[in-house]
Amino acid sequence: MAKFRKKPVVVDAFRLTQRVQILTIEGIMTGEPGDWLIVGVEGEQYPCKDSIFQATYEPVSAADAVGTPWDQKFVLGG
Repeated sequence: MAKFRKKPVVVDAFRLTQRVQILTIEGIMTGEPGDWLIVGVEGEQYPCKDSIFQATYEPVSAADAVGTPWDQKFVLGG
């Protein structure tokens, strides 16, 4: 079986302060306070638990940051 490495991708993300329901490509997901809301490369949004976010993502410098679309319409509220 061949092995592959995930390409480095810059995403926008922020910590949630309240419970929200988010319409994702996999259906409605719930984000809890302390989770991260990630906006992917195609504008998709999804919640991520803090422990997974910390293990997977690291801050980037302004020079390395590439803007991703931010579209709040996918956040349904809490």
